[in-house]
Amino acid sequence: MRLLATAIALALTATAAQAEECKLTPKQVVSQFMDEFYIQKKVRSSFERWVDPGYIQHNPYAATGREAAIGFLEKFVEQNPGQRTTIHRIIADGNLVAVHSHGWMENGDAAAKRGFAVVDIFRVEGCRVMEHWDVLSPVPETAANSKTMF
Repeated sequence: MRLLATAIALALTATAAQAEECKLTPKQVVSQFMDEFYIQKKVRSSFERWVDPGYIQHNPYAATGREAAIGFLEKFVEQNPGQRTTIHRIIADGNLVAVHSHGWMENGDAAAKRGFAVVDIFRVEGCRVMEHWDVLSPVPETAANSKTMF
């Protein structure tokens, strides 16, 4: 009987912890995911923590599904160690969250030093990213180097 009571208490504690985690707003989920993924460059851990296993990417260059995307993006990060990204704005409307960020290459030839602006749009449900669209736009080198592109 005592063992059963302990098991029930542990189950309730785990459920309470999950419920606490899911009190995050969609904007908070995306903020934490983007920081871990873009800034800290922890591809696998950020996807496993914040992204639903069956999620959909709307990006012609990236793979669809969580595991396929992890494989694609881990390789990209390894091959581009000089890429840096700053997040400028995160806006939420219900369960849709838009993130405006800028990126640039810290090393490489002149063509690689061009910067880019990205708008990512996420659909969040139950503290998980379910869908992701992104639009990437190159910007002039001078704007990229100054890190104030707009």
